[in-house]
Amino acid sequence: MTGGHQTLALLLFSGFVAVTLGITTWVSRRRRGSAEEFYAGGRLFSPMENGFAIAGDYMSAASFLGVTGLIALYGYDGLLYVVGFLVAWLVVLFLVAELVRNCGRFTLADVVAARMSERPVRIAAGTSSVTVSVLYLVAQMVGAGSLVALLLGRTGGAARAWTVIGVGALMVIYVSLGGMRATTWIQIVKAVLLLSGTIVLTVLVLLRFHGDFDRLLLTAADRSGHGRAFLAPGLKYGGSWTARLDFISLGLALVLGTAGLPHILSRFYTVPTARAARRSAVWSIGLIGGFYLMTIVLGLGAAAVVGPDAVRGSNAAGNTAVPLLALDLGGGAGSTSGTILFAVVAAVAFATILAVVAGLTLASSASVAHDLYASLRRSSGTPRGEVVVARFAALGIGVVAIVLGLLARDLNVAYLVGLAFAVAASANLPVLLYSLFWRGFTTRGAVWAVYGGLIPALGLVLLSPVVSGSPDSLFPGVDFQYFPLQNPGIVSIPLGFLAGWLGTVTSAEVADEAKYAETEVRSLTGAGAV
Repeated sequence: MTGGHQTLALLLFSGFVAVTLGITTWVSRRRRGSAEEFYAGGRLFSPMENGFAIAGDYMSAASFLGVTGLIALYGYDGLLYVVGFLVAWLVVLFLVAELVRNCGRFTLADVVAARMSERPVRIAAGTSSVTVSVLYLVAQMVGAGSLVALLLGRTGGAARAWTVIGVGALMVIYVSLGGMRATTWIQIVKAVLLLSGTIVLTVLVLLRFHGDFDRLLLTAADRSGHGRAFLAPGLKYGGSWTARLDFISLGLALVLGTAGLPHILSRFYTVPTARAARRSAVWSIGLIGGFYLMTIVLGLGAAAVVGPDAVRGSNAAGNTAVPLLALDLGGGAGSTSGTILFAVVAAVAFATILAVVAGLTLASSASVAHDLYASLRRSSGTPRGEVVVARFAALGIGVVAIVLGLLARDLNVAYLVGLAFAVAASANLPVLLYSLFWRGFTTRGAVWAVYGGLIPALGLVLLSPVVSGSPDSLFPGVDFQYFPLQNPGIVSIPLGFLAGWLGTVTSAEVADEAKYAETEVRSLTGAGAV
């Protein structure tokens, strides 16, 4: 990349970072320091504001960089991510959003602990929430490293490593100083920028092909090297029975995982009422749906305009397809317009990463402080003490995410997010649905549901081709691959539900009918909701 690319993009990076740090500083001076302020932003956001913030939280580096890269490389099979990410919001809207807002205060564990023994349930749910958030964080770190490596024109690991460290430091600052209110405004700003940039690129791609979508499809297929197979199922997930099972497993994880993501569930606590939570979900579905439709055009555009070979040459996992497409649409390398468009898109992608990691870090630090710390301490603490613990937890989680991000820097970010979705669907969704809808659910069932999904999901990933046994693994030099699928959802999701049922039917505990009735009334009517 030319010096003009680097200078302009770095200036735009710096501008966004300066604005977001300014928001964080302003909020930190105005906050009251209460737990409700730190975790839920004082519950003062309107449905539209929260809808934009949810969209900003959800449209991550996996969406903007990873999904478009997969479509550019694998065509039809890459569309699975688009369908899965979007359809998942129907589960959230109809089963989760309003009920979670009515039953909880700050975290997923609040919903489950309302009718169970608090300590074991909070420890289990808190552990699962932190695990999911860290896996999701790793994907954002990998996206940041790929982006800046492209910007600086360096393929070595040093540039990506320092980028990952820098993003980690920024996310700790955002969460520690500003809490939920600053994080929300950062996500709103990011959502506006990302949607604006995506609209511009989509229009430019369609103009390049004179609005003829058929021509775009055929050109992408021709340049892919696979012909019409590029537009048909099976290019990535159709070569063998394991690939087909991987396809089903990934689809299950994407569709069911969103309803178990801690950083998405926590967003519903930032609005004043359940009705506002439901309207927030409707706003977010509209924004997210429009965005994912445009990513299809961008992925096909990258295949047709840039070409899969050039995309792979820049980043083997396809994470840089969109910036390369912007460079070409703007006039190519060396042109002023190409430089400007590339820099703007790179800055928007970087803004995407910063906003999402802030939301993830806040959700995971809230789980550490509000669930794990609150359950393990011997004496009763104060809400302000929890907030202090949450700030220190943000630092520790940042360090863990940095280390894992450096290890996984060569994997596709959409694929990494797929793993996070699988763990969320395996560990968080079963306990959430059982708690809301099963009258006889017990504490043992809740704990078994969490660990019965979490442990198999993580164990199967460790024994899968993701970690060892293939050239694209995290550790290609060793081989302890015993599970053939890359995504564990098809096995671990049913195990989570089965473990919750088994724990309940073998428990000597009698479910508290009164607490269930209270939870049911509260979830459906909002009576007594915080």
